[in-house]
Amino acid sequence: MTTLATNKQRQFQIDDKEEYPVIAADIIFQGAAVGENGAGYARPLAAGDAFLGFAVAKADNAAGAAGAIGVQVRTRGRIRLTVAGATTVAANDRVPVYASDDDTFTLTATSNSLIGFVSRWIASTDCIVEFDAALAKAHTDALAAAAA
Repeated sequence: MTTLATNKQRQFQIDDKEEYPVIAADIIFQGAAVGENGAGYARPLAAGDAFLGFAVAKADNAAGAAGAIGVQVRTRGRIRLTVAGATTVAANDRVPVYASDDDTFTLTATSNSLIGFVSRWIASTDCIVEFDAALAKAHTDALAAAAA
């Protein structure tokens, strides 16, 4: 085992951003919920995908091969979203929020992707959603393991 004997300068990523390779022949628009397609590539989220975060900028791979470009995503934070079913959410309930595609958010789990929890209900279906891609994946994996 090797241990440090002196200071070592490390390189850290700034902020809560990550970059993932994009699937072939697709476009991920800025602000889209991004999912992982099961083969390691990012795409506009489809129900059941592992949630990777929200696209920071447009990633246009419409004419490219898988992985030809990357999409930068914010992996955690708070975001204002329209969430179907949220009219019944009381403040501080922290109910789970799911996505059925890259811009459709709901309180209904079914086969949708967990993305976070209501942090604050604003009005009607307007909410602040606290999201953390790593925690959402861990939660989904734990539920799958418990069901197996």
